[in-house]
Amino acid sequence: MAFAATGAFKAIDHKSDVVGVIILSTITGVAGGVIRDIIFGIVPPTAVINPLYSLVTVSTGIAIFLLYPKMKFHQNLFLKFDAVGLGVFTIIGSNVAYNIFGLNFLAMIFGGILTALGGGILRDVFVNEVPLVFIKELYASPSFAGAVIFFVMIYLNIPISISTVSSILIITCIRLLAMKYNWNLPRIKEDNKI
Repeated sequence: MAFAATGAFKAIDHKSDVVGVIILSTITGVAGGVIRDIIFGIVPPTAVINPLYSLVTVSTGIAIFLLYPKMKFHQNLFLKFDAVGLGVFTIIGSNVAYNIFGLNFLAMIFGGILTALGGGILRDVFVNEVPLVFIKELYASPSFAGAVIFFVMIYLNIPISISTVSSILIITCIRLLAMKYNWNLPRIKEDNKI
């Protein structure tokens, strides 16, 4: 629901009709998980065989479409939903990898980051924007850090529920702080171009 909301806001900002809002909401909400499942050999993907995923993303898209005129400061809300989605999706992806491959560091990191970033990248590409992950504050870094923390906590035999909630909160907090204080990774400055 968190990522589906970001897709709906983005579609509305780009003047999409209700069908466009639903499609972008659904793509943002499930694409990362679908890509992860296909790569990990889960075919058909969970989001395709479980109607709950589509029900949640479609309902979210419709609700935001209908409520949008009454919403104020929607950009701020969009970014907060995105931060929550980043945390939740990273740990869902890491958890799926853990359940399939066990305590495999690369699989857990890859599964987490792909699940968290896949839908958002497609969302931005579909509306002809440079993906947020490439240009805006810390984005992929909190996802990576949270997946590493999740791996370490599982390695240390910390209960999965505590590991999950702690890692989600850490990712979300880092992302929210990065937005608030405009934390960025180094970039090439214009005058340093080759």
